[in-house]
Amino acid sequence: MVFELDEEILAFPHPELPMLDDPYGMVAVGGDLSIERLLLAYEHGYFPWFAFKYKEVQWFCPKNRFVIFPDEIHVSHSMRTLMNKGVYRVSFNTAFDQVIRACSTVDGRILEDGAWLGDDIIEAYSKLHDLGRARSVEVWRGDTLAGGLYGVTCGSGFVGESMFSLEPNTSKLALIALARQMQEHGGTLIDCQEPTPHLKSLGARFIGYKEYITILKGEDAYHPWEEMPILE
Repeated sequence: MVFELDEEILAFPHPELPMLDDPYGMVAVGGDLSIERLLLAYEHGYFPWFAFKYKEVQWFCPKNRFVIFPDEIHVSHSMRTLMNKGVYRVSFNTAFDQVIRACSTVDGRILEDGAWLGDDIIEAYSKLHDLGRARSVEVWRGDTLAGGLYGVTCGSGFVGESMFSLEPNTSKLALIALARQMQEHGGTLIDCQEPTPHLKSLGARFIGYKEYITILKGEDAYHPWEEMPILE
């Protein structure tokens, strides 16, 4: 079962309702990409997928979350060698617009049938960036952007949305730099959303929804639903 959201009602179903059995964690469709709905979604473990060719927002909240704990990030020998060469430099949140647009178009992503990072998403996440909630990591060769990633801060965690490489391994460099920065500043986890061998090689692993939301928002966070209307 998948719920249909009303644009006029700011609410989500509890992701652990027993009738929600989509294997990919799709819980609802509809609603909108307003700032208020996006912030509410992330605070409760949701994230959107908007295939703009079909004009329908899909909302996901997987019961098993694929995450990297910053202190568990795996840096291979080859990555250490690359980092020690000093070819690249990393910056944080200095070129958000460049990063999100590169994530949209690299390798012809924007032409794929299920492409989701179009104008609507870029506009919505740019507004989140203006509020300080969406952030980017940039990898540069000189003054040229070579790779990076962006995502949304939530509680003590970071929800990764997309990453790109214009040169080999530069998205990995961005993720490693993010993990190290989070270690320094008390960040608890990076939500990778979709499991891939690339992310698994960096130390990503699965945890359950209860553990995930508790880590993000504290010991009382497993029952956050009293703070919002819930579709039953």
